[in-house]
Amino acid sequence: MTATRDAQRSRVYDAEHLVHRLFDRSAVYPLIEVAGSRIALPVERRFASIDSVQSYVDQVLALGWVRASWARAAVPVVVRGRAGDAQAHYERAGAVMAVPAHRGNRGNAPWAMRELVVLHELSHHLADGPEVAHGPEFVGRMLTVVDGIIGPEAALLLRVTLLDNGVRMA
Repeated sequence: MTATRDAQRSRVYDAEHLVHRLFDRSAVYPLIEVAGSRIALPVERRFASIDSVQSYVDQVLALGWVRASWARAAVPVVVRGRAGDAQAHYERAGAVMAVPAHRGNRGNAPWAMRELVVLHELSHHLADGPEVAHGPEFVGRMLTVVDGIIGPEAALLLRVTLLDNGVRMA
């Protein structure tokens, strides 16, 4: 069996990195213009430890609307630290989310210890079955999760940025 190509992976990551930078600057620039609308960015949670990420993931998976939307929400996720600082990832076998929890090579704060990254990985977990890792179904699910957890302003910013990067979504 050949794996389906993850054709929009880099476009999804490029869009997310832009959104991360806007959230990083939101304390100084809390109001931004998106698709002709002026919005105030909501607060994005940051995490101090792998244990705090685990607690957050457990709480999100326990939400009634999340459980009603995705059967996989009943499957617990194990959060572990990840060596290196290149990326976070989700391992479907074992339901493991691996998150770099230390400073990057530029001495910056642990970039992956943020709500948007954790919700991205959690959106992989919620898939009903095998799918293209960053395909339209994943993107649609991630936008639903971001909308319901962080808020509609964050989802609007992410949706517009994804569309501007040519990302297809369900």
